[in-house]
Amino acid sequence: MTLGHRDRSAADRSRCAVRASPRRCGARCCAALLVMSLCGSAGWSQVPADARSGPDPALRDILVRAVAEADSFHDRFDAEVWLTDMSRRLERQVPDPDERLEILRTVHHQASRVDVAPELVLAVIDVESSFDRYAISSASALGLMQVMPFWVKEVGREDKNVLFDIQFNLLLGCRILKYYLDMENGDLVRGLARYNGSLGRRTYADRVIERLRRKWFKS
Repeated sequence: MTLGHRDRSAADRSRCAVRASPRRCGARCCAALLVMSLCGSAGWSQVPADARSGPDPALRDILVRAVAEADSFHDRFDAEVWLTDMSRRLERQVPDPDERLEILRTVHHQASRVDVAPELVLAVIDVESSFDRYAISSASALGLMQVMPFWVKEVGREDKNVLFDIQFNLLLGCRILKYYLDMENGDLVRGLARYNGSLGRRTYADRVIERLRRKWFKS
């Protein structure tokens, strides 16, 4: 079948447009290759911006190592004065003395291991869950430090209820908090916002800092 005059003209114009615009075509090809290079076979490889958005691969490696090594650690500090003082401050929220002591000893141990002030961790827990170890947020975060349940399988566990365990929750929570504080070079406002999934807003960070100042750092 032969092309009519009008069809040949359209085809000729298309060929001329391609010949006349090699740079435009080259730019489109480069853009397509760039998109393909940024995408994996399973989708985008974008790193999540905060602790609520999904598992960050670098953070996952940190948590996997921490979980694997957790059983080998023992408390080696003498914190009687600190425990007594913090226990008095926590008594109203956690009336059971055994549970209160377990929370405080674990907070001190896990926070100290990652070089984060234990009082800051207490302030985060205070705002996140009010020390309710069985707390569940509207975003499905669980436990004392409101850890997202997608981390459970990422670190080789199956049951998300393990996040209601005091020691496991604080093990992960302290490292997640440290990761985002380091990401922001110690900027407390931005690091806390990443932990909470509220980057760009100050409300959450201001609440934690105010709780830290008035309740946990108060002499």
